[in-house]
Amino acid sequence: MAFKKRPDEDAAAEDPTGWLIAGSLAEFLLLHTDQIRYMAMFGYTYLHGVKLFPTLPKDSALSFKFVSMIFQCVGGGILVPLFINSIPVPLSTDAYPIAIFASFLLHQYFPILRDVVLLSPLLKTAFIVLYECQRAAVVTKLTLAAAATIAPSDFSSMAVFGPIFCGAVSGCGGAFLPLNKGLSPIEKTGLAQPMLSALIAATCLHFFIGTSLSDGVVEAKKKAQVVMAIYFIVYNLYSTFAPTYLASTKTQNGESKKIK
Repeated sequence: MAFKKRPDEDAAAEDPTGWLIAGSLAEFLLLHTDQIRYMAMFGYTYLHGVKLFPTLPKDSALSFKFVSMIFQCVGGGILVPLFINSIPVPLSTDAYPIAIFASFLLHQYFPILRDVVLLSPLLKTAFIVLYECQRAAVVTKLTLAAAATIAPSDFSSMAVFGPIFCGAVSGCGGAFLPLNKGLSPIEKTGLAQPMLSALIAATCLHFFIGTSLSDGVVEAKKKAQVVMAIYFIVYNLYSTFAPTYLASTKTQNGESKKIK
């Protein structure tokens, strides 16, 4: 009597890492539908505003705030397409200006919502997840676009540093815009969390897709984006909540020692 594998077992044998892009969680991380993509885009732009608005001068003009919001949200999406002779993201994707404008109005006229996000760990976590899913999509798209555009030079198989640089810049948001900032964002504190994570992710993505590491991997780009999104989310959650948790733990330990 012959025994045959079930169809799902055959699929698993052909694609042992297929579970990475199977299921609703993977669809969410990949922004599989327009609804998820728009929601992530709004979370991305709104969380950028949470970081930006407290740093703006209180007497600054409305137009200054709005342009600063645009730079903060799509700075990398402006610079990288210019590097590779393409159209900047806010000009090629109409949904981006809409999301930026909606987030700007909420920050400008309902600042209490910003305080709610800052004070609520649950809500902040939700926005971080949306923010990082969108950022993973941007870094993946622009790193691969740069790899396809930049011709190999000293290495015959692929351009090495150009796509990595473009991917890292795309994940920095508006850290270096306007350009008169120069290197001041990294002068004293070094690379911020989004810069470092984008650099690491772009490097891993480029070498994975551009070399034999991805040979035989089904849907390698999608799987790489899922892993990148998870990495971004975990890294951001750790850098956001770990210092607060450690500080509160030290405070509690100090108070308990005083009581003893």
